[in-house]
Amino acid sequence: MDAPPAGPGSPPAGPPAPAADRSAPAAGPSASDVGPPAPDGGPARSTGAEGVGLPRRVHAGYALGSLATGAFGTVPGLLLLPYLTDTLGVAAGLAALLVLLPKAWDVLVNPVAGRISDRTRSRWGPRRPWLLGAGLALAALFAAIFAAPFGVGPAAGAYVAVAFLATATAFAFFQVPYVAMPAELTDDAAERTRLMGWRVAVLALAILISGAVAPVVVTAGGEGVAGHRWMGVFVAALIALGALGAFLGTRSAATGTVTATEPTLRAQLAVVAADRPFRALLLCFVVQSAGVATILAGVSYFAAQILRDPTTGPTVLFACFVGPALLVMPLWTRLGARLGKKTALVVASLLLAAGAAALVAAPVLPAAVVYAVVALLGVGYAGQQVFALALLPDCVATSTARTGRRQAGVFTGLWTAGETFGLALGPGIYGLVLALSGYVSSATGTAAPQSDTARLGVLLGFTVVPALLIAPATLLLRPHPYHPPPPTHPVDHGVVVGTKAAKTHGKATTSP
Repeated sequence: MDAPPAGPGSPPAGPPAPAADRSAPAAGPSASDVGPPAPDGGPARSTGAEGVGLPRRVHAGYALGSLATGAFGTVPGLLLLPYLTDTLGVAAGLAALLVLLPKAWDVLVNPVAGRISDRTRSRWGPRRPWLLGAGLALAALFAAIFAAPFGVGPAAGAYVAVAFLATATAFAFFQVPYVAMPAELTDDAAERTRLMGWRVAVLALAILISGAVAPVVVTAGGEGVAGHRWMGVFVAALIALGALGAFLGTRSAATGTVTATEPTLRAQLAVVAADRPFRALLLCFVVQSAGVATILAGVSYFAAQILRDPTTGPTVLFACFVGPALLVMPLWTRLGARLGKKTALVVASLLLAAGAAALVAAPVLPAAVVYAVVALLGVGYAGQQVFALALLPDCVATSTARTGRRQAGVFTGLWTAGETFGLALGPGIYGLVLALSGYVSSATGTAAPQSDTARLGVLLGFTVVPALLIAPATLLLRPHPYHPPPPTHPVDHGVVVGTKAAKTHGKATTSP
């Protein structure tokens, strides 16, 4: 579908692209207006260049997709490992592998998903068809993870691994196009930060709902296998709501038609790999995601073994962790505008790490103090997420301005692959700590009595280990300034791979 024309009064957007491809977005009209309908009856074009704000409905609609990403990123990390060890009777070390390997698969499939979405042509744009199709598939497959058709034991563990692998694949084809969209919705760096603020606020809400309510659903459903089946259905409904909300809410957004400019996936990956600021940001985020996921994986164990409250402890911990994040998001946005995104990311990360390290004293602290420290973690987590996610589209926009090539799908494919790997690595690390400390599994639906050494492993895995992952990772960002490029209107003249024009492609100019 060709990009629709700019609205009345818009500045020129450069010379028109050939009929074969018009992937560059046209400039929009004034603040928060929406351009005229596309000539082919497609969606109206939202503005968002040179400081022009996106409509609130686009902010809200895009952010709803975080219901899906937040639920899938939270619940498996929170409940899947204890589901395997304390309900299906799988040994802790094996359970850690079963959680890690399916998500590690996304390291391979996410860049492929990015390349495919880059080349998708439809009347809905290149990204939105995947929000709908992969999002609904993700919901159905998530419920299947906890269906337990083989009861308990080794066969049940193998089934979970296969179902989780299929779900992780569907998630890749939802998440990669979803994360690629901000760099195409607006050229303005400040507007992208506002968009990320909306997204992280909904992400925090999704974590609160899925992380706090899912254990309650397990308990209300009768614990054990039956309770986890009901929980799977509940989270699947939440994922479906997020996917449909993002699909419908962004129908007026300026997604355009995006095509890859390199003939092979290997060539695209080489372009992204040569971007040193992006590489540093990605590695930092992967390591920090592993630290955050280690905390999530330990919530149920920490509540049961350290706080001695296996019933309400996980829910209260999640409420304390996520609730403050919803309140401090505007403060983080203001702090980022004053300090810069990179500095604000470092500050938030150090706050998150300090809170985790302080919890090592939890066995001798009153429960109220423990929950207060967890709230401090939540404040740091909110900032760490919003500024890392806001720096990503800045990196994409900088690459586009420098090379004249739009490859947001490849950038975000690698990003989401790394994030997914980090989120999978966290439970793997925590499971390894449990195995080394002698944690005893159970097939009864409740945790078995544990030794003092095992309880120490539960504590260290929840506190010291994530702190050591999150804080040092910020050093990777020091060599790079991460200044966003000025708003531009790239003109990317489409070419056909294999033609003479393709050999000289990549020297496109941008209009001021």
